[in-house]
Amino acid sequence: MKAKKFNNKYLIRIDKGEEIVETLKEFCEKEDIKLGTIVGIGATDRVKVGLFDVEKKEYHASELKDNFEITSLCGNISTMNKDVYLHLHINLCNNEHRCFGGHLNYAYVSATFEGVIEVIEGEVDRCLNDDIGLNLLDF
Repeated sequence: MKAKKFNNKYLIRIDKGEEIVETLKEFCEKEDIKLGTIVGIGATDRVKVGLFDVEKKEYHASELKDNFEITSLCGNISTMNKDVYLHLHINLCNNEHRCFGGHLNYAYVSATFEGVIEVIEGEVDRCLNDDIGLNLLDF
């Protein structure tokens, strides 16, 4: 991964073979980023996306293996129990222009990933909401 800082933003490049979620988390820890947003585009050939079933309070995820363009990755950075917490969603497109998407568990870069992290001053923690079954922002 390579990065360059411009005021409160980082322009980042994640290279072939690197895993996006873990790389972003390690970067945020290294740079002490506790609150912010992430957007990006790129390519992957192995990705795991999921969907939360609100009624059953169950999370369902599937691994996809194919050549995909990452047409959009977006999400936020917060903390939970003082650790960096990334909440990321992704949209993918295959060579037939079919789209897939959901909550991003992991994605391995097949060519490159380019993104922008915008740092927000402050810190917001998360806590488990038992009614919903998700870790929600705790204001």
